[in-house]
Amino acid sequence: MKPELSVVIPIYNEQAGLAALFARLYPALDAMRIGYEIVFVNDGSRDNSVSILAEQFRQRPDVTRVVLFNGNYGQHMAILAGFEAARGEIMVTLDADLQNPPEEIHNLVAKMREGYDYVGSIRRKRQDSAWRTLASKMMNRIREKITNIKITDQGNMLRAYGRNVIDLVNQCAEVNTFVPALAYTFARKPTEITVEHEERAAGESKYSLYSLIRLNFDLVTGFSLIPLQMFSMLGMALSAGSALLVAFLLLRRFALGAEAEGVFTLFAIAFFFMGVILFGIGLLGEYVGRIFQQVRARPRYVVQTILQQHGAGQHELLSDAVEKRTVGR
Repeated sequence: MKPELSVVIPIYNEQAGLAALFARLYPALDAMRIGYEIVFVNDGSRDNSVSILAEQFRQRPDVTRVVLFNGNYGQHMAILAGFEAARGEIMVTLDADLQNPPEEIHNLVAKMREGYDYVGSIRRKRQDSAWRTLASKMMNRIREKITNIKITDQGNMLRAYGRNVIDLVNQCAEVNTFVPALAYTFARKPTEITVEHEERAAGESKYSLYSLIRLNFDLVTGFSLIPLQMFSMLGMALSAGSALLVAFLLLRRFALGAEAEGVFTLFAIAFFFMGVILFGIGLLGEYVGRIFQQVRARPRYVVQTILQQHGAGQHELLSDAVEKRTVGR
């Protein structure tokens, strides 16, 4: 029978915190008294996460499923794989670090039952560093202006999705995407609630500064052409300004004669224009790179093994076939 609730959890080198996660997650879901399943997606962990997940599957095979990648493909690819494997009418994504308490899941499910098909969450009191909180707020504002996607707390992965939204997400074959934003574009009636936030139970964040920058590039370039349009308008404005500057310098030369002191000013202006041009080339490269990855038609991820219960007993499904959705790694 299909469960009402599926909880999708990406796993990457989380061996230190998995025991604490299990100790809180299963009791929290059992207390809801609904049919549920937990889909763990191991994203190429290099520690003992796989053996710990396998042992947990043996202990609770009725509600536990484990999807194992053959390598590391990223958090959002792991979530998409979990969506493909999950069977619930309501999907909840949860990080394994316990920064989002599993006890908050019932609040998201209750909100979904009110008729919403997408429920985001806002951390009441973030337990992140000050610079990361500030950078996140700044990027949220920029992203909302550019993409018109209203996600108050984009860094919070505790979210609930309706089956109608997940079915549409599963039809997409994008190379790089941001799952909450993608789901938001398909939702008929989205909303947000406030949830608690805690410090990591163990380990450290898997997102470096570079990873966060890359994620925001994917978010902006994957959902809007405004950056290209803004750069085109900037190019036109700079061209007009340059023409006026040239006319002014010519008139000044005829009126006052040649002035060597103006050479450094011209150098500064030239360097500014070169910086703008290089930035524009990089921005254009982001879009061209996405096209390049798309047309290569490589699988987004490779599922090596799925641990799940089959019939009356346990069944381990070995899958050598790759995910059919065409995108690059």
